[in-house]
Amino acid sequence: MKIEYLFAAMIVSDIEASESFYSKVLGCKPDDRPMDTLVQWRTFSHAGIQLFQDVAKAGNSTMTIVVSDIETTRVFLKNQGIHPGQVQQVDFGKILQLSDLDGNNMTFAEPPIDSPKQG
Repeated sequence: MKIEYLFAAMIVSDIEASESFYSKVLGCKPDDRPMDTLVQWRTFSHAGIQLFQDVAKAGNSTMTIVVSDIETTRVFLKNQGIHPGQVQQVDFGKILQLSDLDGNNMTFAEPPIDSPKQG
């Protein structure tokens, strides 16, 4: 099997409010809306992000976004009016955590400089 593309999916209760929130977090509008309950960003190399509206299941999703500079990411989010937690040093680099409107968890991760590159 050769995987061509991968989506991280977040389950949300309000697709409109979540689209606005994630547009700020990602710094861009979604690429398309294939159906009324699905919004997606496909602008990343080999991965995308989808928001699915499902009130009963909302708030139980998690995803990790690997970034090259965690402090730049923190400042960007603050400039968007989003207040993430503090940058934390962990066993494998640095992380910054953020919850969306439903309580879904996003972890931004900066691997150590000497770690193997992803992708």
